[in-house]
Amino acid sequence: MKVLLIGEYSTLHTNLALGLRTLGHKVTVVSNGNVWRNYPRDIDLRREGTGKWAAVKYVAKLLTILPRLRGYDVVQLINPDFLELKAEREFAIFRYLRRNNRSIFVGAYGCDWYWVHSGITMKLFRYGDFYIGDKMRDDIFTRRYINEFIGTAKGELSQYIDSNCDGIPTCLYEYQKCYEQFFPHKTRFIPLPIQIPEGDFSTELKEPGKVRFFIGMDSERDVYKGTDVMNEALKVVERKYPDRCVVVRTSRVPFAQYKTMMDGCDCILDQLYSYTPAVNALQAMAKGIVCIGGGEPENYEIINETELRPIINVLPSKEDVAKELEKIILHPEQLKELKRQSIEYVRRHHDNVKVAQQYVDFWTEFMKK
Repeated sequence: MKVLLIGEYSTLHTNLALGLRTLGHKVTVVSNGNVWRNYPRDIDLRREGTGKWAAVKYVAKLLTILPRLRGYDVVQLINPDFLELKAEREFAIFRYLRRNNRSIFVGAYGCDWYWVHSGITMKLFRYGDFYIGDKMRDDIFTRRYINEFIGTAKGELSQYIDSNCDGIPTCLYEYQKCYEQFFPHKTRFIPLPIQIPEGDFSTELKEPGKVRFFIGMDSERDVYKGTDVMNEALKVVERKYPDRCVVVRTSRVPFAQYKTMMDGCDCILDQLYSYTPAVNALQAMAKGIVCIGGGEPENYEIINETELRPIINVLPSKEDVAKELEKIILHPEQLKELKRQSIEYVRRHHDNVKVAQQYVDFWTEFMKK
C-alpha cells in the first residue's frame, strides 16, 4: 500500500509511518515538523514567518510539492485544517488530493468544528476542554477556539472535509465520543502509535530517596492543557518536601532534548483535563515513567483493558493534584509496580506496528465502501 501522511501532532504520523514501513508499506510524511518541535518528515513543509512574503514563499513551495502528492492508495490528513494557509485556500488543496488519490482520511486528533461545537453544546464529559462540571471554562483558549471555528471559514472547512472524506480515525476516548455523534458509520477509535524503545527499563527510582517529576511547559498552551495548575501543585510539594522530590521543568525545546530531560525522571505530569494519556505521556510510560494525568475508567474501557491500571488519575484542581503528588512522595514504593505496568500497558495497546495494522485494516475496509 502506498500511503501519504500530511501534517503532524506529537509524532503521531511519525510513529505511524515507522510502523507501516515495518509492515512493508511505502509511506511519505509531509509536515512542518510540528513547528519548533522539529519532528522528522520526508517532505518539509514549514512556513518561515507570518508576513506576506513568507506566505508567498510558502505557497510557492506548496505548488512545487503538489505534483508529488498524487497516486497514493491512502492520504491521511492530521486535521481538517492541515496546512498553514487560510481556510479558504485549503478547500482547493483538499479537492486536488481527493481527485488525484484513491482515498482520503482525516484524523480526529485535535481541535476542529466538531470538537468545539460538541464541547459547548453537548456536555459529553464530566470535565474537559470547555466545561468543568456545569461551569464553562472562561480562558483565552476556550474563547479563541470558539471564535476560530464557530461561524467561520475554518469551521466550514472542517465540516466540508469531514463530510467528504472516506473515514475518520480517532485517537482518544474523548474524540471518539465526540465524532460518533456526527459520523457513527465512518468513525473508528485506533490507539495512538508509540515506537517501543529497545532495552529493559528499570522500575527503581532514578535517584534513591527522591522522586523525580517531569513537566513540559508551553506558555502558549499551559492554560488549555492544565499544565499551569499542575505546576502550581508541584510547587506546593516542592516547598513541603524539598529533600524528597526533584522537579524537572522544560519549555519549548526540540523533541530530542525533551526526551533526554524526560528520561531521567520517575513521573510525568501531563494533560490535566483529559480522560486519557496522550503521546507525551505514552512515550514516557513506554520507558517506565509513571503518568500523572488522564486515567479515567473510560480510557481503560475503550481499549478493553481489565487488568492494568498504571496511570495516577487526577481531577482538574490544584488541590487534587497536590494530594496525589504527596501520596507518591510519602509512599514511593508504589511506583515500582506502576512503572512495570506502564511499560506493559504501552506495549500491549500502543505498539506502533500493531497500531499500524489497525490503520491498514481500517483504510482497507473503508476504501471498499
